[in-house]
Amino acid sequence: MEAIRLSHQLLAAAGSPTTTFAPGEVIFREGDKADKMYVVLSGEVEVHLQGMVIDTLAQGATFGEMALIDGSPRSATVVAKTSSEVAAINEKTFVLLVDEMPYFALSTMRNLVDRLRRMNEQWLALRPRAL
Repeated sequence: MEAIRLSHQLLAAAGSPTTTFAPGEVIFREGDKADKMYVVLSGEVEVHLQGMVIDTLAQGATFGEMALIDGSPRSATVVAKTSSEVAAINEKTFVLLVDEMPYFALSTMRNLVDRLRRMNEQWLALRPRAL
């Protein structure tokens, strides 16, 4: 199944504001309170965990879903790698998108599963092998 692309028009109709970030500008920090997730409309952003880049996300990618879904503080810091425009999706808009576009929910779950699988692979690569 193809990833869901959220257009500027759809996000605007759903009431999602967009923000532009300069290279190196922090979008949010690990530990911050979370009340929205984001969609990369243009540019690239980096996900940092304890000072290390663990992922780079480009146009169409989403981030910040985990904290929006479970209400926990941010688990990572996200920084604009290039000049980037992102759309913020608050909980009300997230619920609306899930209700109106079930494939949005499926796409979000697939993104989370993909990240979990990649983190598992990275963890296993670092773990000493049993003899």
